[in-house]
Amino acid sequence: MRIVIKVGTSLIAPGGQIDANILRALVDQFDLSEHEYLIVTSGAIAAGMSGLGLQKRPNDVPGMQACAAVGQSRLMHTYERLFFGKKVVSQLLLSSDDFTSPVRYRNLQNALAELLSLGVVPIVNENDSVSVRELVGAFGDNDELSALLAATVKADWLLLLTDVDGFFVPKGRKKPRLQRVIRKLTPALEAQCNGKSKLGRGGMISKLRAAKLASEAGVHVAIVNGRHPQAIAMGTARKIGTYFPPPRAGR
Repeated sequence: MRIVIKVGTSLIAPGGQIDANILRALVDQFDLSEHEYLIVTSGAIAAGMSGLGLQKRPNDVPGMQACAAVGQSRLMHTYERLFFGKKVVSQLLLSSDDFTSPVRYRNLQNALAELLSLGVVPIVNENDSVSVRELVGAFGDNDELSALLAATVKADWLLLLTDVDGFFVPKGRKKPRLQRVIRKLTPALEAQCNGKSKLGRGGMISKLRAAKLASEAGVHVAIVNGRHPQAIAMGTARKIGTYFPPPRAGR
């Protein structure tokens, strides 16, 4: 299988510090001999905050650009160490233009196809240090980016890893109920989403929209708690999280 793994800021850099232990636990779950993996990683700005000694996320665009530039090198250094002796990793920094320009999109497809054929694990992030539109949330903390990437490479699965167990439906005063399967995203479901992470730009609504985008392209999608010790295997087995089936059968 070809699997796109999106790792959110809340997992990678809680409190602005890269959590190498969580990333190591995720990488250890990869069955690299059987499947192809692409990682969409958030956390560059949060990681850059600690490198620059900042206690709060900058509000100005140049400040966020500086954090992204510092944090991205820290992220890649971490991934290179975690995959050392297992797989070669590559860095791709993308913007929305890479998916809307026919020439750039074709170049992206060619690069990804070659990397995967060589057995490389692409590590993908937004090009936050120079692409200002992404800093104001064009990709929703990489959720939309991961969906576009999954569609581009015709992935079998997209796992949106976060710090909650999936999409919960409010039940008034009762405990919210985990929605195990969502076959169609409706305005009513979107209206039940609220809040964003302190360091990320996403939130559950951006994950729902990303899941809709990818599933409509024929990709199986699940929102899964990335802290689960078997998040990847159990997520693709549809045993945990919230699953979004593609409309077409046979994938």
